Amino acid sequence: MAFSSFLSLSFCLLVFLHGCFAQIEPVTTHPRGFPPLQRRQRPQRDECQLDRISAVEPHRRIQSEAGVTDVWDENDDQFQCAGVVAMRHIIREKGLLLPQYVNGPKLIYVVQGRGVQGVVFPGCPETYQSSESRPQPQPRYGGFGQSGRESMRDHHQKVRQIREGDVIAVPTGVTQWVYNNGRTPLVLVQVVDTNNPANQLDQNHRVFFVAGNPQLDVQSKKGESQRGERSERGLTRKPAERDTAGNVFSGMDERVLAEAFNVNTDVARRLRGEDDYRGMIVTVERGLEVLTPQRSPEEERQIKEEEQQKQFELGPSRGTGGYNGVEETLCTAKLRHNVNDPSDTDIFNPRAGRITTVNSHVVPILRNLQFTVQKGVLYRNAIFAPHWNVNAHSVNYVVRGNGHVQMVDDNGNTVFDGQVQEGQMFVAPQNFVVVKKASEQGMEWVSFKTNDAAKVCQLAGRVSAIRSMPVEVLANAFQVSIEEAMRIKNNRQEVTLLSPRTRSRFNVTEGSE
Repeated sequence: MAFSSFLSLSFCLLVFLHGCFAQIEPVTTHPRGFPPLQRRQRPQRDECQLDRISAVEPHRRIQSEAGVTDVWDENDDQFQCAGVVAMRHIIREKGLLLPQYVNGPKLIYVVQGRGVQGVVFPGCPETYQSSESRPQPQPRYGGFGQSGRESMRDHHQKVRQIREGDVIAVPTGVTQWVYNNGRTPLVLVQVVDTNNPANQLDQNHRVFFVAGNPQLDVQSKKGESQRGERSERGLTRKPAERDTAGNVFSGMDERVLAEAFNVNTDVARRLRGEDDYRGMIVTVERGLEVLTPQRSPEEERQIKEEEQQKQFELGPSRGTGGYNGVEETLCTAKLRHNVNDPSDTDIFNPRAGRITTVNSHVVPILRNLQFTVQKGVLYRNAIFAPHWNVNAHSVNYVVRGNGHVQMVDDNGNTVFDGQVQEGQMFVAPQNFVVVKKASEQGMEWVSFKTNDAAKVCQLAGRVSAIRSMPVEVLANAFQVSIEEAMRIKNNRQEVTLLSPRTRSRFNVTEGSE
């Protein structure tokens, strides 16, 4: 009897403890009812012990018919630590970046020019429809051909006009193409997060081309040491002798393709990209004509005002888990946001510069991509206060100008202390302290951060960690007098962007930037 009572008591105690732990264990769900998106485990601490970080130029250049593609070294420790691959496309006038998709979420920043971009979401309807009709020839293959004349209208998914300053989100495995319809080169800088949970392959950057016969060197093979040399050799060889990767149809039998598309075998061979040595950016001789609506300036202004009003009304609820999937569907998701408009600036100092941040509160699809973008503009000699990224790595690309950057690790060692200039890129690992100072020419940069709600903690200024500490703590921590501690704490009343000491040399208005 006593033994039975003991068993009953033990069982009840076990059930009680299990219930307590079940209550303590955090349970989170995705806003749309799916499991939460957790970032894949980043490299272990010893793998991210970066003794030296540097601002680097692209490692290799890939030549195409209508442009060039610059690729940063994916084997560089700073990019491996952040788990990203960076690339820059320079598309000449009437150049088309061939349709492609990659194995990780991608963020694109338009550095220069304008163009048209198409993103194809699986299963979404073709909402752009032409009203023109023209004769359609009878197919020469298959049993489904139709003779005579019939109406043939073009139907395709939404296309977007893109311009300088646009940030564009492209989810994993979603096909995109870009065409330069401007008069100047279209320059795109992109970062792909190969460490994102949406990538179920490996850490290599894999580009799947839907058309063409692109160069093999666009594919990332981490650990290879001779890729740069092979790329340089590829630029000097005859086109037919270059290493090519082929598109997704290249490995398929032409008869199967002919039957699948109901076309003849000659067309099927075209699908396979045989004898196509134009590269990944090709020339559209007569220009590209696609369906795209044009808006008047008044319509643009009205739409922008409506978006700002909606953001004002929904803003506080977006950060409280109130996202329910009704605000936007995948097929109509907002993918583009311009960060060059001064009226959208989040932080502005007329003597120092401005900061614009785009996260999942502004562009909700970034919640799934796990990205934040920050555009920074520093006027001459101004300072971006010493700070660290709380919950993300930050991949920085210098858009214009130049400046000086210092970075310190957890041991107080200087891992970067040098000049950065236009076209260079560097990584600020999570929690490393960074300070930026512009030169006489000023500096602009864009930061790609590996969290959809990236946070920054500052060490100087009105909202800094130092400002929030008691003066007695500062005096004892730094071994200074109370008066000196008060000056350390209160001498800078500015937020984030700090003006130079000699105020007579400032730009005092946005127009004098």
